[in-house]
Amino acid sequence: MPLSIDEQLEILMRGAEYGDPQTFSNMRQELHQRLVEAASTGRPLRVYCGYDPTAADLHLGHTVTMRKLRQFQELGHQVIFVIGTYTALVGDSSDKDKARPRATSEQVLANARTYAQQAFKILDQEKTEVRYNGDWLSQLSLADLIGLASHFTVQQFLVRENFALRYERGDPIWLHEFFYALMQGYDAVALEADVQLGGTEQLFNLMVGRKLQELFGQRPQVALTLPILVGTDGHVRMSKSLGNYIGIHEPPETIYGKVMSIPDEAMANYFNLVTRWTPARITEVQQAMQAGALHPMEVKKLLAWEIVDIFHGSEAADAAAAHFALVHQQRELPPELPTFPLTAPARLVDLLLAAGLAPSKSEARRLIQQGGVRLNDTPVTDLDLWVEPGEQILQVGKRRFVRLVPGLAPATPAS
Repeated sequence: MPLSIDEQLEILMRGAEYGDPQTFSNMRQELHQRLVEAASTGRPLRVYCGYDPTAADLHLGHTVTMRKLRQFQELGHQVIFVIGTYTALVGDSSDKDKARPRATSEQVLANARTYAQQAFKILDQEKTEVRYNGDWLSQLSLADLIGLASHFTVQQFLVRENFALRYERGDPIWLHEFFYALMQGYDAVALEADVQLGGTEQLFNLMVGRKLQELFGQRPQVALTLPILVGTDGHVRMSKSLGNYIGIHEPPETIYGKVMSIPDEAMANYFNLVTRWTPARITEVQQAMQAGALHPMEVKKLLAWEIVDIFHGSEAADAAAAHFALVHQQRELPPELPTFPLTAPARLVDLLLAAGLAPSKSEARRLIQQGGVRLNDTPVTDLDLWVEPGEQILQVGKRRFVRLVPGLAPATPAS
C-alpha cells in the first residue's frame, strides 16, 4: 500500500535540523505542499545535492545527504547528483575558520571521474541523474555574475559565523569566497529544483538558492539540512584534509578498524546518520548500553559491522570483524598477508612507496617521523634506515601489513 503524504513527510523530515524551530516549521509546510502537488499532478519532485570533488574519494560524511536522496528516490522522486566541478574551484568555507586551499581544474576533473560510481553504492543508478555544475556555471558572463551579486550585501555574508570570526580576528576573507554561495545558489536555478539537501552549515547557501530562484521567476526550493557527521576523532566534522575520515571505497578491514577507533560518545552520531537502523533499533541499543547489558565495545562492533555491510556486504563484514579480532584483540597477524619481494638492501622510504604502503616518498617520511612505521613490531624513526633482505613484517599504522620475502629488490630512486 502506498504511503500517505503525512507518512512520506515524516520519513523525509526525519533528522532535519535548522537551529531554528520556525525555519523547520516553514520548510516542513512547504515540503508537505510540494508532496501534495506531486501526488495530484504525477510530476515527481526534482531533488538534488551537490558534492565538490575536492578529494578523490567520498567518505561517510557525504553519505548522510545521499541516504536522504535515496529516500526521495524510493518515494518516486527525481534525484539529481550534482558534482561541483566549478564550485570546487572556489572551495566552500561554510564550515571552516579559514579559506580552503584552491584546487586546480586538473585535480577537480580527476576526482570527479570517480564520484558518480562511488555514489551508486547508496543511490539507485537507474533513477539518478548525474550533472556537473561546470556545464552551466562556465557559461555565466562577468555581467551575469555582477547581476547575481547585486542582490546581496557584504553584511549578509559577514554575519555568517565563520566569516564573522575571521573578520573579528583580522584574518583575511578573500573576495572569491563570497562567490561560492552565489554559484551554489545558481545551481538551483539551472536545475529548477524543488528541494535541495545540504549539511546544517549549508543553510545560508541553500537560502541564496531560494532567493535567486525567485528572482528568475521560479518557485523557491525547499531547503532540507541535515546534521554533520563527526570524524573518527569524535569532535570535528569528518574531512579528508583533517585525516579523520572513513572512505566508502576503503577496504572492509580498514573501515571496520576506523569505526572501532571512534570515541564512545560519538557513536550516537553514527547510529543516527550513517546506519540503516530504525529509530526503535537505535533506542534499543542505546538503552541496552546504558543499562550495562551491552558493553560499548560490543556496540561499536555492531556499528562497524553494519557500516562495512552497507558498502561491501555481509561476507566482507564478517571477514573484517574476524580480522579485527585477530590483529587487534588477539595481537596476532592476519593469516594471509600480502607479500613483497626483497633480496637486496632497500632504503625504508623507497620500500614503503614500492610496497604500496605510502602514496609518495614525502608521505613515507611523514609516517616514519610520526612513529607510524614498524619493522618486526619495532617502531622505526630513522629516515635513512636501509632494510636488509630476509623474511620480515613491515607495518604502517594499526591495520596495514606487508610480509617481505625473497625476490627482486625494488628500485630506489634518488631523493
